Amino acid sequence: MKILSAPFVSSNRRSGAKTIPLVLAVVAFAFVPVARAVPSPDPDPFHPASIDLAPQPAGAILQARSFALYGLPLPVTAWQVQYRTSDTNGSPIAGTATVLVPNWLWLGPGQRPLLSYQIAEDSLDTRCAPSYALRGGWDLGAANTYIDTLFIAEALRRGWAVVASDYEGPDSRFLDGVNSGRAVLDGIRAARALAPGGVGPASPIGAWGYSGGAFATLWAAQIQPEYAPDIRFAGITSGGVPADWPATTQGVDGTVQAGLAMLVLIAIAKNDPNSGVPELLNERGRIALAEDASACGPDFIVKYGNAHVDDFSAVPDVLSHPVFRAATDRQELGGSAPIMPMYLYHSTTDDVVPVAGFTDLVGRYCAQGADLTFVHSPLPGHNVAAIGEAAGAMGFLADRFAGVPVAPGCHSR
Repeated sequence: MKILSAPFVSSNRRSGAKTIPLVLAVVAFAFVPVARAVPSPDPDPFHPASIDLAPQPAGAILQARSFALYGLPLPVTAWQVQYRTSDTNGSPIAGTATVLVPNWLWLGPGQRPLLSYQIAEDSLDTRCAPSYALRGGWDLGAANTYIDTLFIAEALRRGWAVVASDYEGPDSRFLDGVNSGRAVLDGIRAARALAPGGVGPASPIGAWGYSGGAFATLWAAQIQPEYAPDIRFAGITSGGVPADWPATTQGVDGTVQAGLAMLVLIAIAKNDPNSGVPELLNERGRIALAEDASACGPDFIVKYGNAHVDDFSAVPDVLSHPVFRAATDRQELGGSAPIMPMYLYHSTTDDVVPVAGFTDLVGRYCAQGADLTFVHSPLPGHNVAAIGEAAGAMGFLADRFAGVPVAPGCHSR
C-alpha cells in the first residue's frame, strides 16, 4: 500500500506551465470517492473478446475506444485498448491497456517517449484493475491506481506517452510473473500500434513500477529477449521490489499488513489448484478461499489486519511449508538478468518487503552481467521510499530517453 504526497518538482519546464492544471485537477479528483456511472469490467461489453484470438499476433489491437481520463476535461487524450496477449500456458487471452498522451506536441529530440507504467494491482478481480479506475470508476480496491496518478501525471507533464496495462489479465492472476510480463510487453506493442500523438516505431521505451508494479515490470524485463525481441527498452526503473515471497509473507503475518500474506496464500490457491496449496487450508481457510477469490488488495488489508495465516491452515507454519515454498519459488525474480539498463531502489527499513530479498536479487542480477544502478535507500519504510525515491527513478528514465549512456556493470548510488 502507498501513501499520498504532493507531486515532485522537475527542472524540465518545457510543458510544465501547461500541465499544472492537469496535476492539480487529477490529484484533487483521484482521492475523492465520487460515484460515477462507469460499468465495472465484467458487465462492460467492451471487455469480452469479439473475435477469434488464435490467429492474431501478440499485441494486435482487437478494439479501442477513447474516453475522458477520470471523466474530467483534462488536457490528455486517453484510449482504452483491448489487445491479444498470452497467459502463462501460452493460451491466447484478451488484455486491456490504457494509453495516455498529453495534448501538446513533443518538442524533444526524436519521437515521443513511451513509458509503460505498472500500477500495483495486487488484487483478484477486474473491478480492481487500473483501466476501470482511470475511466472514472470508483472502487476501494483500485486505491493504488488513484495514488499512482501522481507519478503518471509527472510523466505526462514531461510530454511522455504512458501505457498502463491491466497486466493481471482477465482472470486477475495476482502473483503470476509470466502472465504479467507478457501482458506488459504486449500492452507496449498495442500502444505502439495505436501510434498516438507522436508515438512511433522509433519512440524510446521505458518501464517503471513500484511494489506489485515492480514485480510485473521486472518479469517483463526478464522475459523480453525471448518473448518480445522487437521491443528495445531504453531503460527500466523499479522500487520496493517483491523478492523472497515467504520472507515477505512471514514478515507481515500477524501485523496490520497481514492481509498481504492472506492475499498471497489465496492467490496461489486460486491460480493453481493443483499446486497442493489448497490442501494446506483448514475449513476456515477454505471458506476464505471461497469468499475472497474475487477480493481486492485493500479488502484483504481491512479484513485480515493482525490475522495469523496459521489460523487458516491445516498444517503448522504454513508459510514455511515445502508446498507453499515450491509454489512461490516459481514466482521469484532473478532467474535471468534483464539486458537493458536498470535503476532499482528499496528502503533499508522497508516494513512490507524485507530488504534482504532485494539485496539478494541485486546480487543475482549483477552476477549475470546486468547494467544496474541500485539504491539502498535510507528513507524509512515502503511507502515513504515510494515517494522520496521517485525523482531518482524519473531522472534515470529521462536520461535514457535523451540517449545519455550508462556505465556498464553494477553501481551503488
